Amino acid sequence: MPATELLPVTDVTACCTPAGRAAMPAGEAEDLARTLKALADPARLRLLSMVAAHDDGEACVCDLTEPLGLAQPTVSHHLKILVDAGFLTRSKRATWAYYRLVPGSLDRVAGLLPAI
Repeated sequence: MPATELLPVTDVTACCTPAGRAAMPAGEAEDLARTLKALADPARLRLLSMVAAHDDGEACVCDLTEPLGLAQPTVSHHLKILVDAGFLTRSKRATWAYYRLVPGSLDRVAGLLPAI
């Protein structure tokens, strides 16, 4: 059997197309992952929607518990996660806590959706 002759490569073309834009830095990816994790729960998504749809964009925890179908401590836990993630603000009046959507807090997440 004759030996196969290898020819030198004269046309060196990249095997992959280089990225057209810069990749997300590690720190930004970690921050965004924490933000998305706060939203990655159906109860929390419903809570955001319920607060935003409420009169004057503010809702008392007492108004959120029954429609969500969860116990008050569980609802409060989910609301705390949303406050810590910067989606809601909390103000206390007497014995009740009131929540309001932070203006623009969902803009960064909404901006990701068309790019995915």
